[in-house]
Amino acid sequence: MNKGRLEAFSDGVLAVIITIMVLELKSPSQPTLAALRPLLPVFLAYLLSFMYIGIYWNNHHHLLHATQQVNGATLWANLHLLFWLSLVPFTTAWMDENHFESWPVVVYGAVLLFAAIAYFILARTLIKLHGRDSSLARSIGRDRKGKISIWIYAVAILLAFVRPWIAGAGYVVVAIMWLIPDPRIERGARAEVKS
Repeated sequence: MNKGRLEAFSDGVLAVIITIMVLELKSPSQPTLAALRPLLPVFLAYLLSFMYIGIYWNNHHHLLHATQQVNGATLWANLHLLFWLSLVPFTTAWMDENHFESWPVVVYGAVLLFAAIAYFILARTLIKLHGRDSSLARSIGRDRKGKISIWIYAVAILLAFVRPWIAGAGYVVVAIMWLIPDPRIERGARAEVKS
């Protein structure tokens, strides 16, 4: 199966997710800089969520670039990932509207956790399709960063019941870990092209 439709569909869904998030930002009614101050936490939550969608888009692109083909299992694994990412605008808005109370921060973290698990499943599905000796499998390796991210999310979710800002700091740490795309996949794809 050609991967082009999967890439195009995923790009479209991620673009819609970003558009929905920006529509949640409401402009202040006053024409002063002071009127922006109460919106700072809302903007920071939007920025974090935008970064997450961008990180997934970037890594998804690299992952699919390293693949040769997709199958039905890949399509479902990809839809699973897009489902969790499509909930990011809702959970971001809920956190904003409730001033980062525990439950909205927990649910936001749960969506990030399930998106990370879905990405892990997508990568494993592609490795199974391409084989354990493929450049994709070698590039991803043990996926230490992905597993560490899942653990940070799980701990942060629990800490949100104690102090929501600690959970938020955990979510920021994971985003920072992933800001630079994993270069192993790019190197693996280049090596396969040279072969």
